[in-house]
Amino acid sequence: MPAIPSAPVLAGRVALVTGAAQGLGLAMAHALGQAGARVLMADAQAAVHDAAAPLRAEGLEVRAVVADVATEAGWQQMLQAGCDAWGFVDVLVNNAARTASTPLWDIAVEEWDALMAVNLRGCFLGCRALGAHMRSRGQGGQIINLASLAGQQASAATGLHYAASKAGILALTRGFATELAADRITVNALAPATIRSPALEALAPDRQQGLLSAIPLGRFGEPEEVGAAAVFLASDAGAFITGATLDINGGRLMR
Repeated sequence: MPAIPSAPVLAGRVALVTGAAQGLGLAMAHALGQAGARVLMADAQAAVHDAAAPLRAEGLEVRAVVADVATEAGWQQMLQAGCDAWGFVDVLVNNAARTASTPLWDIAVEEWDALMAVNLRGCFLGCRALGAHMRSRGQGGQIINLASLAGQQASAATGLHYAASKAGILALTRGFATELAADRITVNALAPATIRSPALEALAPDRQQGLLSAIPLGRFGEPEEVGAAAVFLASDAGAFITGATLDINGGRLMR
């Protein structure tokens, strides 16, 4: 496991992480906090408050807010919470997402719209709201969008609507990176695949083995590895990278 840098490489930064109540969102919030950032953990579920408590007990400066990424009002609520606490937000991690594996012939229009509202519209609204805020501050900033291997190649493991939303996030990333580059705001995407999680471990052993056999590195990824990548892109070390997609997939997609 790679260690998060001991030096506070994100000291002075304020990060907003959506979908932070569990999984990759929680792992990235933890990593950013360990790297010295003050972190606002946002989620549609009140459980985000419970998720924040252990991080505070560890001595990290974190707060939690319940908000809906699918609405402009939700984004204004999150931005206001960050500004009320620390005066600004200069790192955004657009992580909130719905997952689904419904076969394409069975996807109801309502299911398609509900997933797209969170995954794709939520990402768009976040990039726009926080991009405008960072631009108005004139101090630069970093936006990190969570894509997926599912948005880069066809897979029977994920629903077509989920894959389409993640492919759309890659287009949003390039578009906002182009728009905000002159303001020293970088916009990049992380594209994880087969990261260890309770959902993965709940799969039948033969299903897990099938997934494992497709990974050249011969193991599943760890949430902390995605967190380390987020720290890198949010730090000065990643300041000359924008419009890029960082693959975290053990070699399943090489390009």
